[in-house]
Amino acid sequence: MTRYLSTNRVDAPERGRLRVFCFPYAGGGASAYARWQRGLDAHGAGVEVLPVQLPGREGRASEPRFTDLDALVDDLDAQLDDELDEPHAFYGHSMGALIAYALAHRRQRRGAALPEALVLSSYRAPHLPAPHIAAPDASDEELLASLADLGGIPSVLLNHPDFLSALLPVARDDLLLCTGNAASVDTEPIQVPMYLFAGKRDRLVSVAEVVTWRRHAGRGCEVRTMPGGHFFIRAHEDTLLSELASVLRRHRAVPALAGALSA
Repeated sequence: MTRYLSTNRVDAPERGRLRVFCFPYAGGGASAYARWQRGLDAHGAGVEVLPVQLPGREGRASEPRFTDLDALVDDLDAQLDDELDEPHAFYGHSMGALIAYALAHRRQRRGAALPEALVLSSYRAPHLPAPHIAAPDASDEELLASLADLGGIPSVLLNHPDFLSALLPVARDDLLLCTGNAASVDTEPIQVPMYLFAGKRDRLVSVAEVVTWRRHAGRGCEVRTMPGGHFFIRAHEDTLLSELASVLRRHRAVPALAGALSA
């Protein structure tokens, strides 16, 4: 079992069942997707949800974090390679969208198995500058204020110093990962159907900026707008899961050759 996936998985995956690898946003961990298996089951998605746990957070808190995207993607590719032999899809929110795209692109370049679908939310395409959340030298107070304003920190946790002291170093390193060396802008489009989700009231990444991923879509893409801001993934989780289930049902039993989406 790779350390990127939960050791709590008991049942062997059902052969041929679409596996959905979920990559977290900056400062987040695998727990962001803790309710997704039950939620997607309720919407009839018929998939296996596999939250990806990056080092340096939650159950891997003692491990050094990556601040270099290429190094992280190299490690993910090596560690998840066997897990990606079965039909699968990638979902990534914010920073997770960048990671999911970069991993898919790396696997395309080396001729490895690709996702049946690439679902990206609340992030700009990699040919644009990374979204600006806070300056690299921002104080803890400034960074917390920026994250809270975006909805990245539930208000109930703002009065828990232990939580905040653990969150801030993770968030700072994740922001470095996003801005230090964004995914290589390759002229070759990704040969995977792409689905884009954008928050209607997202003040960090606009709907128009999310749409710029079309430039990198080699097999077409669809754009879906969601209620709420940057963290609609949490504030409107059930609405998102309903939409996501409708996407995943298209691909859950399709051998890697689904017809191209309308551009």
